Amino acid sequence: MNTNQITESRVDQLVTWYGDGANGGSPTRSQWQHIVSRPADSPVTLLNFFKLHSLAHYPDRKEPQGTGESAFENYATVSMPTLEKVGGKFLLVAPYEDMFIGENEDWDLIAIGSYPNSAALLALFEDAGYRAAYPHRTAACARQKVAVCSG
Repeated sequence: MNTNQITESRVDQLVTWYGDGANGGSPTRSQWQHIVSRPADSPVTLLNFFKLHSLAHYPDRKEPQGTGESAFENYATVSMPTLEKVGGKFLLVAPYEDMFIGENEDWDLIAIGSYPNSAALLALFEDAGYRAAYPHRTAACARQKVAVCSG
């Protein structure tokens, strides 16, 4: 297999695990391709903005199962130690307060995660325990925005 085939195979696997991103709950194919194509040794930081549902929305359940906050806590219980296990660290996890410059947006929580390289970030998403916890994140979030930054 050449490098392009390996990249596409990895992207295919990530899309299979997390979905196509059409609902805004996971990266799209092109967003995965961007991450997979980054230099493997290049540091990366993700700025996460979360707006939580008042009640969690699990697509396979007829009734809501707890609050969006409790679903997010179920996700964080796994995601935080897994992020550290792959070499990442949180620079900030805090309630959103207000914009200082620019138009205000309605968010509940901001999380800034830093990874020593793209390989560590991909190791997080390829971790079986993290994949199993990810549905709690999508059930918790009414909407989310994640920015990728070099460094």
